[in-house]
Amino acid sequence: MISCEIEIDIRFSETDAMGVVWHGNYLKFFEDGREAFGKAHGLEYLTIFDKGYVTPIVKSEIDHKAPVYYGQAIKVITRYIPTKSAKIQFEYEVINLSTGELCAVGKTMQVFLDKDSRVLELITPDFYREWKESYNL
Repeated sequence: MISCEIEIDIRFSETDAMGVVWHGNYLKFFEDGREAFGKAHGLEYLTIFDKGYVTPIVKSEIDHKAPVYYGQAIKVITRYIPTKSAKIQFEYEVINLSTGELCAVGKTMQVFLDKDSRVLELITPDFYREWKESYNL
């Protein structure tokens, strides 16, 4: 399994009136994790776009476990989940670096669309198959 870890300082704008990270920002943290994963492992969004595809999120899940507050920092662990289908799946853990608590877990699923026609690609694109083979996935 391949993964990537990033640390994020919680900004005031990411919290609600109680000073707690607003639940919707966890999807943004997942996005930050995917972007870092892509840079670390050669699966960047612009590379995918240059190959003729976009990869929208079609499913996301988040289980919130513990709060994170303004001024704290988190670690986002992004793990690639292999699949035989023409899709990209990740699992996430968000850990509060101030308390050591697991704050959230989640998953996302992306599919391949032709960047011009927006038609769903049912067969794994060659570049993605080659990328998976390079990691023995």
